[in-house]
Amino acid sequence: MTDYALTLCDVSCGFPGASRRAGGLYGVSLALLPGEIAGIAGPAGAGKSTVLQIAAGCLQPPRGEARVCGMRATHPAARRLVGYARDGAAFPPSLTVREVLLYYARLHADGNGDRAARRLVREAFDACGLGPAADLLVGALGRADLQRLALAQATLGHRQVLVLDETLSELDAAARRDLRWRIAGLAAAGVAVLMASRDPAALEPLAARVLVLREGRIVRAGPLPELVGERVLEVILDAPPREAPPGFRITEAGIEAPLNGRTVEAALALCRAHRLPVRASRVRVKSLEDVVLDAHDTPLH
Repeated sequence: MTDYALTLCDVSCGFPGASRRAGGLYGVSLALLPGEIAGIAGPAGAGKSTVLQIAAGCLQPPRGEARVCGMRATHPAARRLVGYARDGAAFPPSLTVREVLLYYARLHADGNGDRAARRLVREAFDACGLGPAADLLVGALGRADLQRLALAQATLGHRQVLVLDETLSELDAAARRDLRWRIAGLAAAGVAVLMASRDPAALEPLAARVLVLREGRIVRAGPLPELVGERVLEVILDAPPREAPPGFRITEAGIEAPLNGRTVEAALALCRAHRLPVRASRVRVKSLEDVVLDAHDTPLH
């Protein structure tokens, strides 16, 4: 029997008075192994944060269940195994980074006193790259160090599952790369990581598996290499078309379509048959952002 670190089984929930676009979930299931990194992508309101709150044991779904290492996610023992870095996490601005982490570390020190708490803080500094900012006031931190602090707080206490909400969002390229490297290091040590981002590009270099949410439903899911890598033909037109040929969709520059085994010549012949003013064309490899956009444009049944 496979020992999963985290499972969600047919989870559904809604919010009173909310529309279907407002964060509810409908039959969401996933299973995460120790050391695995899975990503959740989708637009704002797709339900990403709701999935993470359920996985972290902060929200009890009315239907379905979430389990951490075989225990209900809301059980106190399970919640001690999960670290949760929520989107927009706030810390007292008048405290230093060290003081914030010491406060939380004392909650995880198992009665072993201040020495154990300080050891946990040192481990968090090393894991998340916060050492240079240890004695800075939280109010003086930039976006990257605030995200490192949220990650460090989530890792305290040797958690077995990390739930990360927009941890890689709104960062410059260097800071995003550094945080990805640190998250990958935690996973290499056996920590299961479930992370969500409204920016698919943030997940693509890191997640081994991705779920695409739309209006609370999983519309695409699978290992990343199976979702991306397909060849896409981009066609630049002199004038926008009234409607796209079968299999194509309209873009800002013209139209595009997955080749799906077709040759470029066959796809361009279809454009000519529709008398489209083709200026240029190119073939590119589909990205995770393309997968999310395809899921967004496909009608829900």
